[in-house]
Amino acid sequence: MLLRGINHVATLTNDSARLRDFYQAVFDAEVPSDGPEVGSNEAVRLTIIKVGEFAELNVFEIDGNTEADRQVPMFGRGRLDHFALEAASLEAFDVVRSRLLERGACGEFVTDFGPVLSLFFRDPDGLEGEVTVQNPDAVPGIFHPPGTPAPRYVPRT
Repeated sequence: MLLRGINHVATLTNDSARLRDFYQAVFDAEVPSDGPEVGSNEAVRLTIIKVGEFAELNVFEIDGNTEADRQVPMFGRGRLDHFALEAASLEAFDVVRSRLLERGACGEFVTDFGPVLSLFFRDPDGLEGEVTVQNPDAVPGIFHPPGTPAPRYVPRT
């Protein structure tokens, strides 16, 4: 394979500071750059949010651009539907899940896809994201469809 993964995903926002604060608070993201994209042109702000060793969100806030307001159901959002972030460990997944739940950015449900566990969330702009982690309970060769609850996250009654 010639690639290591995704370098960045570019997205639009109407509030760079709010989005930056969300990703820092939930994912311990770093923000190496935040300011005008070109020189002193304040009409286009670029915030780079590092969400992994070599993965980042390039967030553009453009005066007068309303595309960030447009959120429609899954697979109807245009060319970028959602993005997935890989948790460093099951413990990190649990921390992120807790932080997302505290902010009302996700529900309790965790999907068991077999090899990976998955949790969907919405960021403050309404963009759908997913957090995945290798499933420690996976059985090799077994895959589950969307909607399969992860047993370790099903509330005990």
